[in-house]
Amino acid sequence: MTIEMVTTALGWCLAINAILLGFAALVVMGFRSLVLHIHGKLFGLSDDDLVKAYFNYLANYKIAIIVFNLVPYLVLKLMT
Repeated sequence: MTIEMVTTALGWCLAINAILLGFAALVVMGFRSLVLHIHGKLFGLSDDDLVKAYFNYLANYKIAIIVFNLVPYLVLKLMT
């Protein structure tokens, strides 16, 4: 496997993860009441706890994308 192949793979991983993060954020913002209702029933949490959990999930996912996709992609791009 060459560096170019790894760079291409990381670029696609970055794009796919960024799209999934954007989609998840849009679903949480666009269908807030529905999502809160469903997850409130499933897990027995209050709306405030669920909003904190959504924010925590999106923030952690964004950090994971930066650490595991963006930074290695940029390093490999700078190397080539």
